[in-house]
Amino acid sequence: MVALLLFLLLVLLLFGVGTAAHLLWWIAIILLVVGAVGFLARPRGGRWYYW
Repeated sequence: MVALLLFLLLVLLLFGVGTAAHLLWWIAIILLVVGAVGFLARPRGGRWYYW
């Protein structure tokens, strides 16, 4: 019974880590696309970001 609970806890933990990693990959891809578009469409001689 304890082994089954530990197994289920491990599966739940790995599922959570996998979901978080998948979400972070999508966020990284979106930020890369936004950064590339901003870099290519910046005003001549100016900055496309304001910080």
